[in-house]
Formats: sequence, structure tokens, C-alpha cells
Amino acid sequence: MYLTINRFKVRPGQEAAFEEIWQNRESKLPDMDGFVEFHLFRGATTEEATIYLSHTLWRDKAAFDGWAKSQNFRGSHKGVRDHGTIYLGPPELEIYDSVQRISAKG
Repeated sequence: MYLTINRFKVRPGQEAAFEEIWQNRESKLPDMDGFVEFHLFRGATTEEATIYLSHTLWRDKAAFDGWAKSQNFRGSHKGVRDHGTIYLGPPELEIYDSVQRISAKG
């Protein structure tokens, strides 16, 4: 498995706008070979920002690379820069390869 995480710092008071953008955008992830699942997490809020993580799980690095080079990727990220006032800087990308897996029973 291959995990990609983007960490977003959202300006105070812009949380609803940020979440609405994500909920209303057209996702092509389910159409991509090797896509497993996506989550958007809301984290702690401070005076400076609310932290959000987008978490995308892929079969392997090749599947993620296919997504990152695809027309679907470009389409799903179109207009992101139009919402620059919501963010405190660009997202921070983190990438991980799975080295161990433990699954629920049943």
C-alpha cells in the first residue's frame, strides 16, 4: 500500500468554505486504477489555523504516479488557486510506503 497525505492549514473562520469545496468537487479517484480509498480529516484548531489532512490510499506507488500524471488529477485540482485566501500557505505533501498491515477480524 502507498499512502499520500496533504496537510492543509485553513484560516480561522474558513472551515465551512474549505469543507464545502471538498464536498462539492467532482472526484475522479474511484475511476483510477489502484485507488483504494480517500478520507478528509479535520484536526485541531488554534488561533492561527485549523489543520485538515487529505488521506489517499493507493495499491502502490505506480498507481499514485498514474493519478498524479492523469487528466483526472488536473481536472480535480482545477480552480484550487482561486481559493488561496482560505489557506495559510500551500499544502504539505507526505508520502509513505506500507511496511506492515494488521486488519480487523471478520
